[in-house]
Amino acid sequence: MEEAARERGLEIEVRESPKASSLEEAAALRGIEPSDIVKTLVVKGKGEQYYFALVPGDRAISWGKLRSVVGVNKLRLPEPELALQATGYERGTIVPVGSHTAWPVYADERMVGKRVSMGAGARGYALYVDADALIAAYGATIADITDPIEEIRGA
Repeated sequence: MEEAARERGLEIEVRESPKASSLEEAAALRGIEPSDIVKTLVVKGKGEQYYFALVPGDRAISWGKLRSVVGVNKLRLPEPELALQATGYERGTIVPVGSHTAWPVYADERMVGKRVSMGAGARGYALYVDADALIAAYGATIADITDPIEEIRGA
C-alpha cells in the first residue's frame, strides 16, 4: 500500500487501530470526529463497471445522488467476494490506495479540506491521509453523494 501511495505522490500514515463496536467508539479511539472516518464502498454499475464511493462515517450513500453524478440508472453493492477479488481487500478494509483495480472514485464533498482516517487493507489498521491529496491523486469526482445517517435510519 505504501508503494502504491508513493507512486501517486500521496503521503499516507498507517497505524494500528483497536477493534471498536461503533463508529463513535472508533472515532474516540483514533482521537477524531466520526465524520473524519471515511468508508470506501465498492459500487457496481452495469456489466463489469465498478466505482469507489468515499463516504464520511456519519453519513450514508445516497443512491439517487450517486446515480445522478455517475450518470447511470442502476447501482448496487456487489457481493463481498467480488469486492475482495477486484480490490484485494475485505469489506471494512477497502481503500482505493493499492487496490488491484483502479476504478473511478467519487468522493463526498464533505471530505474536502480534512485529514481523514480510512481502511488500510487489513483488519486492525487504519490509514490517515489528507483528503484533498487523496482526491487529487485519484482524480476523484467531488459531489454531494450522501445523506445523514439519521435520515436513512428514520431517526
